[in-house]
Amino acid sequence: MSEPSRNPMPSVAVIASEKRVAVVTGGSRGIGRAIVEELFFKGYSIAAASNDPAGQEMAETLTKQSMTPDKLKVQHAIIDVRDPVVTQAYIDGVVAEHGRIDVLVNNAGVTKDGLLMRMSEADWDFVLDINLKGVFNMTKAVLRTMMSQKSGKIINVASVVGLTGNAGQANYAASKAGVIGFTKSIAKEVASRGITVNAVAPGFIETDMTAKLNDAQREAMLTTVPLRRAGKPVDVARVVGFLASNAADYITGQVIAIDGGMVM
Repeated sequence: MSEPSRNPMPSVAVIASEKRVAVVTGGSRGIGRAIVEELFFKGYSIAAASNDPAGQEMAETLTKQSMTPDKLKVQHAIIDVRDPVVTQAYIDGVVAEHGRIDVLVNNAGVTKDGLLMRMSEADWDFVLDINLKGVFNMTKAVLRTMMSQKSGKIINVASVVGLTGNAGQANYAASKAGVIGFTKSIAKEVASRGITVNAVAPGFIETDMTAKLNDAQREAMLTTVPLRRAGKPVDVARVVGFLASNAADYITGQVIAIDGGMVM
């Protein structure tokens, strides 16, 4: 969640006329919601997609806060990122309404942890289908629009686990390592069309996923963080906001770890 002390409204009023549009998957809570807020308060109309019905309330709450003359909006839709037909139809609908897509943030992700000896094929497929195939589906769906525009920012939410591996998370680590490889490959494919593709790799961030850890697990995790604290969703959102901005126009194919120093 964004910090209560932040007062981002003036920036919205200044740049709203640019009519920038961002699509954020997994945008209803945790890191995804923080990203939605960050981009919304930077002047983007937001198309948030998730499998969480609570996302509609989030969208309505943020939309009411818009102070711009043309009333920037946050809209939420429930979609399955695993389905290429659904994702293409969703993106086509966003383009039909807004005329463009400037930013895609692939944030949707799940875990189904377990040692490989006990991991079912279903748990493997479930995590890879959402975390990696979902990124493929959404990215492919927006590319035609961004290539026609000759501009666009694609930001994939990976994980430090995709860089280091982690016992008990073979499926999750494989999916996030795949996201990193995908990011670098697509960055090379589309750079000539003015599109940048980057990834962020969060470490130990306070979310619903990490809230499931017991005290001993939490303390063990913090011993691996040189800054000796967990990150917050807004720490990730601010980096995503930077990568979505013109300040990052000359950055592509990069993976930025947001991890308090876990991976150096």
